[in-house]
Amino acid sequence: MTARAVRGTKDLFGKELRMHQRIVATARKVLEAAGALELVTPIFEETQVFEKGVGAATDIVRKEMFTFQDRGGRSLTLRPEGTAAMVRAYLEHGMKVWPQPVRLWMAGPMFRAERPQKGRYRQFHQVNYEVLGSENPILDAEAVVLLYECLKELGLRRLKVKLSSVGDPEDRARYNAYLREVLSPHREALSEDSKERLELNPMRILDSKSERDQALLKELGVRPMLDFLGEEARAHLKEVERHLERLSVPYELEPALVRGLDYYVRTAFEVHHEEIGAQSALGGGGRYDGLSELLGGPRVPGVGFAFGVERVALALEAEGFGLPEEKGPDLYLIPLTEEAVAEAFYLAEALRPRLRAEYALAPRKPAKGLEEALKRGAAFAGFLGEDELRAGEVTLKRLATGEQVRLSREEVPGYLLQALG
Repeated sequence: MTARAVRGTKDLFGKELRMHQRIVATARKVLEAAGALELVTPIFEETQVFEKGVGAATDIVRKEMFTFQDRGGRSLTLRPEGTAAMVRAYLEHGMKVWPQPVRLWMAGPMFRAERPQKGRYRQFHQVNYEVLGSENPILDAEAVVLLYECLKELGLRRLKVKLSSVGDPEDRARYNAYLREVLSPHREALSEDSKERLELNPMRILDSKSERDQALLKELGVRPMLDFLGEEARAHLKEVERHLERLSVPYELEPALVRGLDYYVRTAFEVHHEEIGAQSALGGGGRYDGLSELLGGPRVPGVGFAFGVERVALALEAEGFGLPEEKGPDLYLIPLTEEAVAEAFYLAEALRPRLRAEYALAPRKPAKGLEEALKRGAAFAGFLGEDELRAGEVTLKRLATGEQVRLSREEVPGYLLQALG
């Protein structure tokens, strides 16, 4: 067989890798300016971290996790999302005694057994931001603002912020009871997934990707979650709106917005970019005040977001944001004799890391060497022939102009640094 990347995964290199690096670097700049500390969690956790933290009724736990037994018989799962793992780390390392709230951010691969499609992979990459230790709605608004700023800082403009609330647990219980009452008589009209959701978590039906389900919801005139908010959850949402309006962050209330994880309470939000197709969400998040208790810790309020690096890369491509061609070496050394090959290596090593220096591994004729230097995008070519070896010199040629100069090896670093600015 021919070895290939596993379906739903891909290799990153060249422009695509540099785009990923740019996206993460921009997130680092925005989030660390807000006081977030970088955290790196393992890519696998004990399975119960996600079963308890994400919710047994979610599609992630029921269908999408990569779970395996280690040699000790323990059940482990590749990280399908970041929040539960980051809250686990907060609890395990005693961050509750730090000055609160604690702001954390993370970037890395996640793993879900989804059907691969454009912008969605079984190994994909996310940036997560979480702030733990306060119920203040200012932090909900700040999370929305920081997600919006990460994307704006990259240059994206065609963004839509959608805001909603999933209420408190008692509000959700009332709403789920309402949904069961309305939808149970029409159970057979639902998709197979939504038939299961009707028993486990009816709110998830609102987020169904089935056109049949969405048509039924519209036909029945199903009321939104916002109609069932209690006074405290409604007041919390109003405060978030007030802060966003004060900061002139454009948003729209989306009554049907449902986040895919069971730990959300109150604020829920997403940022969309409609140029990338029907699945237009770049990222989203919300509040999860009870998650730490599900993981065996004390009550720690939290709010945060995640965005998909691959999804953001698609949006940047849709808006015409590319990256310049990768810069070639500052100097490409061309040995003209066998003896000069080793000398080219030694000189290249002497120039690094101040300058990017490469060399040919075999003697070249001058024309062939110049052709190679041009293909690599080098700024200068350096010739090492018999005369240069005897004199301890190098002949440098600026490829953009054809200007040529012969220098001692000691003069080369200073000349190149000055010439390259």
